[in-house]
Amino acid sequence: MIAPVSLGTWPTPLEAAPRLAARLGLAELWFKRDDLNGLGGGGNKIRKLQYTCAEALAVGATTVITSGAPQSNHARLTAAAAARLGLACVLVLDGPPPDDQRGNLLLDGLAGAEIVWGGHRPLAEVVAHEAETRSAYLIPFGGTSPASTQGYVDCGRELRAQVPDVEAAEVVVALGSGGTMAGLVRELGAERVIGVSVGAVPDPRATVAGLLVGEVEPDALRIDGSQVGAGYRTFTDAARAALETTARDEGVFLDPTYTGRAMAALLAGSFPHGDRVIFLHTGGLPGLFGHPQV
Repeated sequence: MIAPVSLGTWPTPLEAAPRLAARLGLAELWFKRDDLNGLGGGGNKIRKLQYTCAEALAVGATTVITSGAPQSNHARLTAAAAARLGLACVLVLDGPPPDDQRGNLLLDGLAGAEIVWGGHRPLAEVVAHEAETRSAYLIPFGGTSPASTQGYVDCGRELRAQVPDVEAAEVVVALGSGGTMAGLVRELGAERVIGVSVGAVPDPRATVAGLLVGEVEPDALRIDGSQVGAGYRTFTDAARAALETTARDEGVFLDPTYTGRAMAALLAGSFPHGDRVIFLHTGGLPGLFGHPQV
């Protein structure tokens, strides 16, 4: 496997959340603060981009292309990583351009990314056209690939060093494109990791299992689908309540799409867990300021 480029500040902090733990009846609740990893406003995509950008540099690419929703955290961090590495960046975003540039879109532009809007065409078609005409390195949706899952193998190893007897704890993580959960499962085991689906992919179990071919049986994956609501782009009432509860109990701000849903599932008791929980904060706060339903 190719060696990663360095894009973040490691290890990220592990912080106790005693008031929220008491609310949940937990002996221990910890936040793994991957929202505080340095580059471009922080977030879990940086660990993945250390591997995908290394691949881009290895093949001599001068431009990277990726895709996502208008408020994509992955797109924002790809733009920041490209700026750090001296690469051009093209972001192909779904749908028509909005009337204003808020949240992640504002940061995309500040980092110098060129934005191509998909309009009413299939996003994959627009991405393929851009990649062909520009001869650029294509980073997949969510930054997730078999190679980039290594970023969360690295995170699992950090947790082993930070948490005494980590095998007695369970890690709760939002499940979007699947790579974050897959890397944690590879390092910590399927029994230790609980993924809360946000509705980003139609079959999250198959998506994660596809990144772990031959390593984990799909049925062994612990996936909760209770928080998808009306769809990936919606801001659910449960996520809104989870954002408020977490901010008021611990002064920690979550995002409306990923961590808000994951915390909503934990607060609702949607899945069985022990009394020691590590909540992986995957970032995404800038999206809160651009979400149409906030």
